[in-house]
Amino acid sequence: MKLVQSAELPVPAGHYSQAVEANGLVFVSGILPSAGAVDALVDGFDAQCASVFDQAEKVLRAAGCGVCDVVQCTAYLVGVEHWPAFNVLYAGVFGPHKPARAVVPVPALHFGYLIEVQLIARKPAA
Repeated sequence: MKLVQSAELPVPAGHYSQAVEANGLVFVSGILPSAGAVDALVDGFDAQCASVFDQAEKVLRAAGCGVCDVVQCTAYLVGVEHWPAFNVLYAGVFGPHKPARAVVPVPALHFGYLIEVQLIARKPAA
């Protein structure tokens, strides 16, 4: 098991890694739109979604992957009303690539955030 840490993002404050590489897969921990700065709450669902996927791309890059290598995405959304906007933003990030996906409406997330995303990617053949 190899721990992955993007130099572009703060080290996680909790007892976890940004991602872990194991057996040719990269498991990206749940990403909130904070980038480590809880007091800098990004306003609005679209901006929070963009922040989460920007961070995800940085973690994937640190692992030697890109969004085209993502095989599974789980998104936790506060309120089902954000689902249509998420679909549009998600399609913008992944384009024609369509990983397996689960969208889970939840009543609340830590610090009042509206979205959290967790990913699994495959390491490209070297």
